[in-house]
Amino acid sequence: MIEITCGQAWRLKHTLLPVGKMFFNRFQLLSAVCLMILMAFYFIDFSKYLGEPPNITPTTPERSHVSRSPVTRHLPLPGPCTCHQGSTILKDHLPKEQSEELKQRRAREFQQNKNRTTSVLARLLFALPNSPLQYPIQGYTVQPLTSTVIPALGLHAEKRNSYKVVLSVSKGILTTDIPHQDATVKGSGENKLIIESSNLVLLNNLLAKVSYTSTVYHINTGDLATLQFENHEAVFPIAIKQPQIPVLYDIGTDISSHVTITTKTFLRYRELKVLLDSIRKFYNNIKVIIADDSLEPEPIHRENILHYLMPPAQGWFAGRNLAVSQVTTKYFLWVDDDFVFTEKTKIEKLVEVMEANPELDVVGGAVEENQFYFTLIYEEGEENEGGCLYRMSQGKFHSLPGYPQCFLANGVVNFFLARTDAVQKVGFDPKLQRVAHSEFFMDGLGSLLVASCSHVSIGHQPKTADSQSSTYDKYRIPGENDEEFKLQLHFYKNNLKCIKYG
Repeated sequence: MIEITCGQAWRLKHTLLPVGKMFFNRFQLLSAVCLMILMAFYFIDFSKYLGEPPNITPTTPERSHVSRSPVTRHLPLPGPCTCHQGSTILKDHLPKEQSEELKQRRAREFQQNKNRTTSVLARLLFALPNSPLQYPIQGYTVQPLTSTVIPALGLHAEKRNSYKVVLSVSKGILTTDIPHQDATVKGSGENKLIIESSNLVLLNNLLAKVSYTSTVYHINTGDLATLQFENHEAVFPIAIKQPQIPVLYDIGTDISSHVTITTKTFLRYRELKVLLDSIRKFYNNIKVIIADDSLEPEPIHRENILHYLMPPAQGWFAGRNLAVSQVTTKYFLWVDDDFVFTEKTKIEKLVEVMEANPELDVVGGAVEENQFYFTLIYEEGEENEGGCLYRMSQGKFHSLPGYPQCFLANGVVNFFLARTDAVQKVGFDPKLQRVAHSEFFMDGLGSLLVASCSHVSIGHQPKTADSQSSTYDKYRIPGENDEEFKLQLHFYKNNLKCIKYG
């Protein structure tokens, strides 16, 4: 059936109208236009004006003689990323005499990291239409070195004298049952299996019993299987994963069995004692873990408080690592040593949010009604140049279902409840001694799901002068060397071209 739009017919009518007026009245003109349109479609190729006609190839797969090979491609490599205005170009902060060597070492390390983390399952697969092949497209997962039936393999074809199906893999072997006399199987126990039969039902029965076994032990990898019939071809993924043993926490019946409070202190015992007193005012039995790298440690003898002494001045993140490593509860609450608990410091409310959203890893609150949070805008960029990162303060995503006072972000303030095992996997880089907080969330981007809530807050002790203030400031306030070191670390460790702290 030939179709033409109203606009096309109208333009054609007005093209022919001057000629028609010379010979016909209106009624005759209308009849002539219709006739001339039909003649035009008969003699003139309008496809170059009206576009290609719709594909009216029969939907029965076997009637098509066009090759039906699937398209498999790797994701395109990222192009250069764009540094946000005001970003720091990190290569400019490398020691000039080491610059080229550092770039080369980083490139080699990045390739190793890419080989370790990139899977064949990341390849793009395109399913072409009109295929008689049936196969699993998602969810087929096998254990390494374990034979597993491939579900839903089948062929839906019209009547033929013979049917031949070829299945091949690259990281395993394929097997099926011993065939009936009306079927032949070649390659059982190899990486290419050929099944042929004059009986479609029998062939499908053999396909239904095909199993895949990986031949190399790997805890998390994949394979691509290719299924062929005549000129039709399909590719489907096989996920190869070692199941993980669950690690569960007995959350008991009270908040003390749910949460451990953790902090890091350095030369601030007066503030630390105020913090501990405020904790005990609201939570009598909850465990508190203190990591202490003071120059001259003072003993802390209180019930249910673990005081871990470190070598002097090891730094902020080293102390966090130590404290979190000793947590045995499902969650820990991180606080600074100069915070103070108030009536609004309701740990139970943060636990409620986490328990209602088990995919969450970190939930932050507010400090003195100041709810600091941020998002991280990251572009991968070219491999040799590196990526672009922008920390956007007060950036956020959408709210949590059922908790309008909470919303998702990428980082929060120093007062947060966290899932112990999730944070332990990311860790705190001990190279960062004085200039560090956002960097933990940068390392956890893509691994930690973070939220911020406004309905739970903690107080902050007023600053007071004491005899140790000058010594404390000497270690606490970062110098130019600390800032430069952090920028160099971002260049190499995070493979960044530029960074902006907004």
